[in-house]
Amino acid sequence: MSAAPLGVVLTDIEGTTSAIAFVKETLFPFAERALDGFLDAHGEEAAVAACLREAERAARPGEDVRAALRRWMAEDAKIGPLKTLQGLIWRQGFVSGEIEGHLWPDVAPCLRAWARAGLFLAVYSSGSVAAQKLLFGHSSAGDLVPLFGGFFDTAVGAKREAASYAAIAQALHRPPEEILFLSDVAEELDAAAHAGLRVCQLVRAQDGTVASGRHPWAEDFPGVAAAFGLPVPRLSAA
Repeated sequence: MSAAPLGVVLTDIEGTTSAIAFVKETLFPFAERALDGFLDAHGEEAAVAACLREAERAARPGEDVRAALRRWMAEDAKIGPLKTLQGLIWRQGFVSGEIEGHLWPDVAPCLRAWARAGLFLAVYSSGSVAAQKLLFGHSSAGDLVPLFGGFFDTAVGAKREAASYAAIAQALHRPPEEILFLSDVAEELDAAAHAGLRVCQLVRAQDGTVASGRHPWAEDFPGVAAAFGLPVPRLSAA
């Protein structure tokens, strides 16, 4: 029995379309550099003021709120008000052009070719849907948001849980076997495969990813296309 034709490509971001280092080496340092200026300019706005009040409650006794934010940044702490403020600062950076979303050069040509061929494109990342749209909307290859028909974050479930991928298939009204999930993380691929999706691991040398041996793998998006019978554009088509 032949496999069902693919109708959907669902992709991870960090380590798949974009360098793992982008968040740590670009986004985090930008937020740290811009923190004081952003708070000086926007600290009275309702959303920012609410974050600052929440951060003050979470800070150590007597600790200055800005010092607490910087300490959490250094610790890469998963603190709600910090994450919200970082997101607001990144939005400003993307919109102003100070930050450009990193994509590997092979990604945009393939995404465009796949969309032209009628494939439905979607994203599933641990970063928020808003952050996903910022990265793809202000990417090194231009605004790619119109290519995608769906964006999913961990509101749908954890990325290493099969139920999350079943929920995405249900939301897309597609049989799981018609969805190809791309990720660099083998455990995410395990979960997707358990839910019935087809999977491919991205093993990019620049990120130091190692093939798990449990799933098909490719070095880049043209490699994915060749392995799964998708259009393979010339990279100059970007």
